[in-house]
This record gives sequence, C-alpha cells and structure tokens, in this order.
Amino acid sequence: MNDAYALLKTLHILSSTLLFGTGLGTAFFFWFTHRSGQLAAIAVAARLTVRADFLFTTPAVIVQPLSGYLLMRLLGFDWHTPWLQAAIALYLLAGACWLPVLWLQWRAHRLADAALRDGTALPPAYHRCMRVWFALGWPAFLALIATFWLMVAKPPL
Repeated sequence: MNDAYALLKTLHILSSTLLFGTGLGTAFFFWFTHRSGQLAAIAVAARLTVRADFLFTTPAVIVQPLSGYLLMRLLGFDWHTPWLQAAIALYLLAGACWLPVLWLQWRAHRLADAALRDGTALPPAYHRCMRVWFALGWPAFLALIATFWLMVAKPPL
C-alpha cells in the first residue's frame, strides 16, 4: 500500500501543480499580452496558450479525478465526506468555467492570427472573447484555490 499511495499521491500533486501552474501562467501572459495591444505578440501568446492547454492542462484535468478516485479508494474515504463533496463540486465548477475558456482562447487565437495575416485591427469579436475569458477565469481560479485548501485541511465541515 505504501508504494501505491506514494505513487498516486505524487501523481495527484504533480497533476494539480500542472493544472494550477499552467492555468495561472498562461492566463497571466495571455492577459497582459492582450492588454499590450501588440497584435503580433497577441497572436503568439494566444497560439501558445492554446498549445499549453493541450499539452499540460488537458492531461492534468484527466489525471486529477482518476488519481483522486484511486486515492479515495486506497485510503477508504467515503464519497459522502463533506470536504470531499465540496472539493469535487469546486473541481466541477472550475471545469465548467474551463471548457468554454478553451473555445474562447482558441477563437481569440484564430481572430488574432487572421488580423495579423490580413493587416487589420483585432475585431470586436476578439475583445468579446477576451472579456468573457477573463470573467470565467476568476471563478475557476478561486475554485481551485479552495479545492487545494480542502485537500490539505480536510476540515470537518
């Protein structure tokens, strides 16, 4: 059990680190590049944000519930434990925000590339995508912070 536990816990922690770190890092660089108004930089940042989500965030999103479920089984946690139910609900909230964010950043990437290629300004659709993208990032970010706290503290709620 110790070897399986150590492996699963390490996998769970690493995937949560990738999920949170990649999300925070790409959001920071994409948002501040967007705010710069420099079209060529925006096109690159948008493309790399989409790529980072594909390479790092998506696998972590898949590994998190799988490793979490296996840890629950291994440690004998009950599904009805309040802190665990809260953590699962918050993870699902973050995911519900993240799924449209994927589409929005892909759309922003396509719009920025087209504007760069055509030598035009960023269209209003790009700016709408970015406003919604930014708004959805906050509940996802806060939900993941709260999930981290629940996983560490395991409060009796």
